[in-house]
Amino acid sequence: MVNKNTKQILLHQNQSSTNFSNHLSMPAEPNESHLLIIEDDQGRKECPLECPIYSIGRDKKCDIRLFSQFVSRHHATLVRLPRKGNNSGFYYRILDGDPKGKPSSNGLMINGRKALDHDLKNEDEITFGPNVRAIYYLLKNTRPSEQTDASEYDITLINPGMTEEEEN
Repeated sequence: MVNKNTKQILLHQNQSSTNFSNHLSMPAEPNESHLLIIEDDQGRKECPLECPIYSIGRDKKCDIRLFSQFVSRHHATLVRLPRKGNNSGFYYRILDGDPKGKPSSNGLMINGRKALDHDLKNEDEITFGPNVRAIYYLLKNTRPSEQTDASEYDITLINPGMTEEEEN
């Protein structure tokens, strides 16, 4: 069963496509990146995840388009949600079907198990159908963005007297 909070978020999004709730409109954590690597009938492609919600499927209007006859027009929905507790940042939840709650024909498999929804973790494998899969990556930046590399400031000072040859 799809999480009740997720249903409320999706319903709110459907009522107003430009008025997301606060946690959806906030930018992703600057020290982490979310990436979806997709393999379908057209090959492999990388999809950086930066938006609060994505539609996934065969339809041309989907944010992330999958190319396979075995994929539903609106196969799944990705929703960005804030992490609970002391951890800042966000995670993505994948839901079977469209944002209105209509499930896909073939469903989702997450790490080999059928699922209606799932909170994605690093290296989770999502199977949409035969030969159509995606792997989710949560990439963490280990160096804070305001900290710079010490080599950027490595300057050798030369005394002008050192460059002139000594006259004897």
